[in-house]
Amino acid sequence: MSQRLPPLNALRLFEAAARHRSFKLAAAELNVTPGAVSHGIGALEAMLGVELFVREPRGLSLSAAGEHYLPYIAEAFSLIVVGTQSLPDRRKRRAISVTCAPTLAARWLVPRLADFRARWPNIDVTVDTSRRQAGFPVDGFDFGLRLSRGPVDGASSWQRLFGERLVPVCSPAYRAMLTGAGGVPDLTRAALIHIDTASQDWQAWMDGAGIDGLDLHGGLRFDTVQLGFDAAAAGLGVVIGRRPLVDRELAAGTLVEASATSVETQTAYWLCETPQASARADFVAFRNWLIEQAARFVDNG
Repeated sequence: MSQRLPPLNALRLFEAAARHRSFKLAAAELNVTPGAVSHGIGALEAMLGVELFVREPRGLSLSAAGEHYLPYIAEAFSLIVVGTQSLPDRRKRRAISVTCAPTLAARWLVPRLADFRARWPNIDVTVDTSRRQAGFPVDGFDFGLRLSRGPVDGASSWQRLFGERLVPVCSPAYRAMLTGAGGVPDLTRAALIHIDTASQDWQAWMDGAGIDGLDLHGGLRFDTVQLGFDAAAAGLGVVIGRRPLVDRELAAGTLVEASATSVETQTAYWLCETPQASARADFVAFRNWLIEQAARFVDNG
């Protein structure tokens, strides 16, 4: 008699939430709602008869059962991917698969791909911005561009590409509305625009700048950096700009700094890769090209 297996989707929810120690971050990665993650994991726990997480007001942690279960699930996904990639009938030529956050893809990676294609016209590249699980080799990606505080388990190597600085930005007209006789914008009068999926936003800027007194509860909320920038450019409020990704708008004048204080983030953009990345010449070429482009970006910033 075959054994009843837990639903594959529930296991993916568990693996992502366990890796992030957060339902919210797992939801952003898998492109679902935090409620869907919580519900799916609750159903999995009910089926297994154990609690996989310890849910506390200050955060989420794995229970003893969850710690025991996670390595088996991660290894199972890895075996599926490795087995699929090793099928004898798979076509020899396979595109390089890259997972990347939507804003970084649109503002940094895609504009540079013409250069890569000019140098290596026979190497195909697939870019995925769905925020879904990006385990190596669990989800079939070859490279990942990730915003992180540092290297994370699950990839053979991590290479720091460049960091970010946080600075409040808004439209020129909105800054003029906030600016009084002293010539300095008064952010306490501003409608704050929040990016719910950003790991560092207004609170991080306030802490780094040594500023308090801003009401972080009200304002507008969006799930992507791009929408936040668009809302600020439309005069709806002030958003935390992420330099150098917001430099295009600052140079064009569609956004201006609403404060002279910028704060370096604790996170940076990192290049991570599958353990098999060094085994193929096209993978090595793409990796070296990305590192070269990042170095040029930093030098010209």
